[in-house]
Amino acid sequence: MALRVRVCRADEAIEGVLRGFPVPGADWPVMITRLGGAIVATSSVCPHEDVSLLDGELDGAVVTCPGHAYELDLVTGRCLHDALLRLRRYPITLVGDDVWIDLIGDAAG
Repeated sequence: MALRVRVCRADEAIEGVLRGFPVPGADWPVMITRLGGAIVATSSVCPHEDVSLLDGELDGAVVTCPGHAYELDLVTGRCLHDALLRLRRYPITLVGDDVWIDLIGDAAG
């Protein structure tokens, strides 16, 4: 069973801008952005070495970690450098103008 929590308002998810929002039940802020108009929610920490991705460089759907330049696809969760690493992604539910995510369970499978 998922734990659904409110993250932000939908208008706070800005196209191509990485934003972090603290939520109860998550050790790191949840990272929110829009890609092609769709809201994407992921962990804000690199699965390689616990470096914040919020200051990473975003190129399309790929964020480059500022720590060791690992590239992570925000849509699939795949790390482009190490197939064993995955970025946690969160399923999104829009309730009115609010963005809610399911903390348990990864949309990447």
